[in-house]
Amino acid sequence: MAEPQKIILTIVDISGYTHFIKTHRASRVHAEEIIFDLLEAVIDRAEYPLTLNKLEGDALLLYAYLIPGEETAAARDVMRQIKQFFETFHTGKDELIQERAYCSCNACQRVGDLRLKAFLHRGEAFFRQIRHFDELAGEDVILIHRLLKNTIPAAEYIAVTPPFTALLGDYLSGIPAEIHREHYNDFGPVELKILLINSPKKEQV
Repeated sequence: MAEPQKIILTIVDISGYTHFIKTHRASRVHAEEIIFDLLEAVIDRAEYPLTLNKLEGDALLLYAYLIPGEETAAARDVMRQIKQFFETFHTGKDELIQERAYCSCNACQRVGDLRLKAFLHRGEAFFRQIRHFDELAGEDVILIHRLLKNTIPAAEYIAVTPPFTALLGDYLSGIPAEIHREHYNDFGPVELKILLINSPKKEQV
């Protein structure tokens, strides 16, 4: 088996997607179009060192290789891109609100309810070639997916793990953040630094 690669793992997820779809079954086609357009806009902003691995329904899994001596620069570039993803997401959302104002279906009328969240972690992963695709495997890949299930009381945020934070140095100095802790089976306690984006509290559904 090949050696694991040191990488930055990133998941960008549209918050409220499942509720958005379930609530608006009659306008499911429009709902799917809206989510795809927003994810595509984010994908178009991704650049080196970030690489899109796969589209996972309402989320994107991306990674960046960590080259010795360039880890901090890569981490800061990834964080810069993540911040731009939020700007792109909201710009795209505003455009969709205008473009779909003519449609009275629930999906088109509630585009503004969607939010974005992102998770960043430094770890290792095995790369397995399956046809023309790179499949990522390993504990860190499992962990970042587990982070999607959490009790963070916000709909829109950037969550970073201590290993990723350590790469950034003082890059986050002065940026408002909160410490949040989760507990996952097989991983135990996980501490997250939450960078809050201006958005409403997470709705109970």
